[in-house]
Amino acid sequence: MRDITDPRMLRAMAHPLRLRLINELGLHGPATATQLAERVGESAANCSWHLRQLAKFGFIEEAEGGVGRNRPWRWVPMGNRWGGPDEPPELMQAGSELNATLLAQELALRDQWDEQRQSDDTSWRHAAFTVQNVTWLTADELKALEDELVAVLTKHNQRITDPASRPEGSRPVRMVAWANPNPS
Repeated sequence: MRDITDPRMLRAMAHPLRLRLINELGLHGPATATQLAERVGESAANCSWHLRQLAKFGFIEEAEGGVGRNRPWRWVPMGNRWGGPDEPPELMQAGSELNATLLAQELALRDQWDEQRQSDDTSWRHAAFTVQNVTWLTADELKALEDELVAVLTKHNQRITDPASRPEGSRPVRMVAWANPNPS
């Protein structure tokens, strides 16, 4: 797990297209800027520029097997953590911007699922869920809950980088969780 303490790193990742590019590389493996441009509906030149920005901060790297414009990129499989309790204001602001972009992307993908849900396989319609809850916790209990949730949400992460470990019939499944005290 990489602890991000440089606000420039958070801002580099906070761009919606960059998050989509990271997502594409993580889910589908190495690809060139041209291939990614076709998948995300952007120009190859624009994707190439954003890929270089992501590589500058170590989120992706060049993959083997290409040169020049046919150079494939690959996701660097490393978790990222930010938002420590004593971070400076600039880092806190950059983290808030990234969180907002991440959540907007996840909510848009959740909305897409709702639109296509009825045409999907019955087993997937029954397996998908949304849970919302409010309860009373101490700060120590909330931290313990975070540790438990992270363990559950990352239990199958090896399947991202090892396609052979994916069970037959498995699909990428998006999971999002957050917990914060109720605003006063």
